[in-house]
Amino acid sequence: MFQNIKEIWLTISLKRKIGSFAVMVILVMGLSVAFNIRIMDFSLGSFNVILDDNSRCHDFQEAMELEIKAFEVYVRDRTQENRDEYVLACVRSERCLRSLPFDYERIGEERYARTWNVKNGYEGYCMARDQLLEMDSGSEDFIPRLYEIYDMQSYIQTYARRLVQVTLKEGNATYQEKVPVFCQLPYLILLFSAVMMVVALCLTKLLSSTLIDPLVKLAHTSRKIARNDFSSKDITVENKDEMGELVSAFNKMKHATEGYINTLKENNEMAELLHKEELEKMEMEKRLDATRLEVLKSQINPHFLFNTLNMIACTAKLEDAKTTERMIASMSNLFRYNLKTSEQIVALDQELKVVEDYMYLQQMRFGSRIGYECRIDVDARQVMVPAFTLQPVVENAIIHGLSRKEQGGRVFLKVWKDGNSVIISVADTGLGMDEETLEELVTALKNSHTAKMGIGLGNIYQRIQTMYQNGGLRIYSKKGRGTVIQMTIPQEEI
Repeated sequence: MFQNIKEIWLTISLKRKIGSFAVMVILVMGLSVAFNIRIMDFSLGSFNVILDDNSRCHDFQEAMELEIKAFEVYVRDRTQENRDEYVLACVRSERCLRSLPFDYERIGEERYARTWNVKNGYEGYCMARDQLLEMDSGSEDFIPRLYEIYDMQSYIQTYARRLVQVTLKEGNATYQEKVPVFCQLPYLILLFSAVMMVVALCLTKLLSSTLIDPLVKLAHTSRKIARNDFSSKDITVENKDEMGELVSAFNKMKHATEGYINTLKENNEMAELLHKEELEKMEMEKRLDATRLEVLKSQINPHFLFNTLNMIACTAKLEDAKTTERMIASMSNLFRYNLKTSEQIVALDQELKVVEDYMYLQQMRFGSRIGYECRIDVDARQVMVPAFTLQPVVENAIIHGLSRKEQGGRVFLKVWKDGNSVIISVADTGLGMDEETLEELVTALKNSHTAKMGIGLGNIYQRIQTMYQNGGLRIYSKKGRGTVIQMTIPQEEI
């Protein structure tokens, strides 16, 4: 029979297993609670009967004493207040009398006789008491009848005391009879609790063997697989439910994973080689960017240097040394900034100083043909920009835009804030470009064709794209109207 039950248990679903376990646990708990309630009812019920009987007898005795006192007061002084207290005492006595146990089979012969004496005596007493109160206190029979009432009250009190004594005696005897049973109750409760615990342990073991043990085996094998160890044997269970299907699927997955891991190892070796080549390529691109920056820093227009030095020599002959000193100082600043600045990001005011020195030299060269205006709407000391950004753009404006124009022109530099970014605009009134040339230049910027766009502007474009996610460089130009180079430099804090 046990084998049949085990077979049925192994074939039912996990949901039904858990439901059956829950029902059995609830049944065990219910039996335990019902047993404890029954024990408590047995214990407390016996005590309650004894205490209730004693309390009722004592209540009648106390009510009778209060009635006698109220009667004496009312007989001496028949005021309305005394009458109210007397009536209330009589009502209480009658209520307590009616509540006395008067079931022969339950209270026994002696208590029944004592109770009958009290009830019968009280009825005769009530009739005599009421007749006395209706008599005139000055009547000759009043005093003898009054003493008869007192005697009847004394008899009733005596009956009540005897009833209390008999009730206490029988209650004590009943308690003594049940004391041995009460002494056995803790052992009985302990025995029943032990039985329930054994049943609960058996149910738990049954559930554990069909649910927890397979999960433990799966977890153990999974940890070995996580360490890339597939040497463990396939898991075997007796379950024919969802757990059995899970174990079977797990064994298949283990074999499939082992084959997949071996394939991955081979692919991983190939991927490592490709990754190594990618890292080398990235390192080369970094070096190329650094080289471009160094090329830009070292780029100096020989024609510009020659004309400038010519101008310095002529000026030194024709005028005072102050202008020559200023030109030499500006030239020195340009050389110093190009050769000694190693940071990739500098404050905007450093770039502006370089542009001012460069424009001073150009204005000394071209005279009134070249004009320069600058408007800065941000704190140049707080704004950070890529190094060597402004001077190459201004130089392009002069070389390609203004120097080829007979009447010259002007360069406008403007910086303003737009949200979390700074916009730098360099505009000139030079020759400009037609749409086809402008489109070729923009395409060359995007495709990094330095041959078509020049090292300076292309380097600036590439550095802005690399250093800032939302940065950018735009070119606007019109033939005969001029060109505008606009750079967007994001700022973390402005």
